[in-house]
Amino acid sequence: MSDMFGSKKKRYPFIWIALLLVLTSVVCNSSAAVPTLSPTTTEPAVISLTPTVLPSPTKIPAATSEPAIEAEPSTPHPGAVDPTTEVPPSPSPSPSPSPSVDQASERVRFAVIGDYGSGDQNEADVADLVKSWDPDLIITTGDNNYDYGGADTIDQNIGQFYYEFIYPYQGTYGQGADTNRFFPSLGNHDWYTLDGDGMPYPYLDYFKLPQRESGNERYYDFVWGPVHFFALDSDSREPDGVGRSSIQATWLQSRLAESTTPWKIVYAHHPPYSSGFHGSIDWMRWPFAEWGATAYLAGHDHLYERLVIDGFPYFINGLGGKSIYYFNFPLPGSQMRYNGDYGAMLVEATEDSITFQFINRSGEVIDTYTLEAEPIQESYLFAPLIQFESTDTTL
Repeated sequence: MSDMFGSKKKRYPFIWIALLLVLTSVVCNSSAAVPTLSPTTTEPAVISLTPTVLPSPTKIPAATSEPAIEAEPSTPHPGAVDPTTEVPPSPSPSPSPSPSVDQASERVRFAVIGDYGSGDQNEADVADLVKSWDPDLIITTGDNNYDYGGADTIDQNIGQFYYEFIYPYQGTYGQGADTNRFFPSLGNHDWYTLDGDGMPYPYLDYFKLPQRESGNERYYDFVWGPVHFFALDSDSREPDGVGRSSIQATWLQSRLAESTTPWKIVYAHHPPYSSGFHGSIDWMRWPFAEWGATAYLAGHDHLYERLVIDGFPYFINGLGGKSIYYFNFPLPGSQMRYNGDYGAMLVEATEDSITFQFINRSGEVIDTYTLEAEPIQESYLFAPLIQFESTDTTL
C-alpha cells in the first residue's frame, strides 16, 4: 500500500498542493480579527428615547450636502429610534409664569419654534402652547413655509397662527402686532420657492426684519433685554456664503466681538452636529464659542436634541409641526434626545442666568438647561475705586 500510495503521490502532486492551499486559506480566515461592538450605556439624561445596544462612536460624522428636495425619512437606519415606539416621559410641571419684560431686572422670555410651517393641526397645537407662555418674542430655526416657500402659502403657514407677533402684518388673519415680535431664520424649504429669480422673495417680502448692520434681511441681529440675537442664513444658496471665512461669518464674528450683552444667541436652520435623520452639517461648524457666542440653536432634523461639544451647547429644535424624524446613532456629546411629540422651546434670561426648556404640546417639560453668568472678579471692582479715591498725585 505504501508503494501504491507513493506512486499516486508522485503521479498527482498537484492534488496535494491544492489541498494544502485550501487548508491554509481556511485557517487564515478563521484566525482573522473580528470587530466587536462596545455597547453604550443608557444615558440618564435621555428621558424618553433610550437606544438599544449600539456601537460606541469614535468620530462625529459630517454631512457635506443636502438633497435638492428635503427627503422625509422612510426606512429607518439600523439602530435608529422609531418615534412610533417611543415611550412618553413622566409629566413634569409646566413652567411657572413670570413677567414678560421687566426693564428693572432686564428679564426676557422668548419662544423658539422650528420646522413648523405646515399649516395643519400640529402647528396649531404648538402655536397655542407658545401663546400660553405669553412670550416677549418668537424666533424660528427655519422652514417657515412648506413645502416650496411660495407666496401663495406663506400667510396660511405662518400668519394664520402667529399674526399677533408680526409687524407690519400684511395677511388676512388678524390685526398684527404694534411692534415686531417675530424673528425668523431662513430654512431650505423657504429657499425652494419658484417665485422670482431664485431668491426667497416671498419670505423677504412677508417680513420686515432688522438690516441696519448686515445690509440685508437674510441674516441680521438685534438686542432684546439681556440677550443679543444673531439670525443666520445657513442655506448653501446664501449669496454671502456659509463657510467660516464667508462674508456672513465675518459679519457674525465682528458683531459678536462688539456685543456687550450677557447672552449671545446664534440661531439658524442647519445643525453643525445632529444625531438625527439629516445628521451633522459640517459647513456650519464655525468657531461660535471662540467668537463669544453663548449657544447655537438650529432645526432641520425634526426632533429635539441638546448636545454639548467642547463645552459649547447646541440645540436642535425641529418639532414645530411638520413631521417627526427618527434618531440615528447618538453622537458624542449628545445629552438629551426626544422625538415623542411636537413642541417648542421656552427660554428665559436675566442678567445673571439663562434657562432653556423644551416643552411638548401636552405641557410636559422634557428638558431644562441653565447657564449662569460668570461672576465679576473682585479685583476689577476695587481697582478703579482705589485709583478714583486716591489723593496721592505720585501714584
